[in-house]
Amino acid sequence: MQYQKTFQISSKVAVASPTTKPVTVIVPMPEEIKQGYLEVRDMTTGAVVTAIEVLSPVNKRSGEGRETYLKKRQRVLGSLTNLVEIDLLRGWKPMPLLDNTIESDYRVLVSREEHRPRAELYTCNLPEQLPTFSLPLRPEDSEPIVDLQGIISSVYERGGYDYQLDYDQEPVPALSETNRIWAKELLKTAI
Repeated sequence: MQYQKTFQISSKVAVASPTTKPVTVIVPMPEEIKQGYLEVRDMTTGAVVTAIEVLSPVNKRSGEGRETYLKKRQRVLGSLTNLVEIDLLRGWKPMPLLDNTIESDYRVLVSREEHRPRAELYTCNLPEQLPTFSLPLRPEDSEPIVDLQGIISSVYERGGYDYQLDYDQEPVPALSETNRIWAKELLKTAI
């Protein structure tokens, strides 16, 4: 004879409903930052001839963005690609150069592959005009002249930035006293 035992367990534990209600919060999400860039490529091979980098705050601020950009910069400088690096940001530390003590508001670095480690550094300060420079290509190509001031002026006018920017706000970073006076005079003549 087989015996089968069945056990039935009943619980008399009382379950209370929660006394506090949850609060909806927002958790930090990874931020995806898209960085644009320009490349001049050989039409037959597709090889990059010149990389044109316009620096953004992400590139210049201390931290992961700057480190990522500096690694990319080193890859370009170690390749057969020319580099044009345009820094129109007055804030943060400029990109590193060896034995460079030049201080300026704005910089354009033109590094031709065949002249490395030497490169051309164009500097300017407020209220000077932005530089004009030759865009490096292959040695057999004629190089176009880049009028940076003309390009910025054209974008400013076509974009209607004179209507979008609030010139009553102090610029960041703050201007020197001399540049602040210059800017005020410039704004008076523009009205």
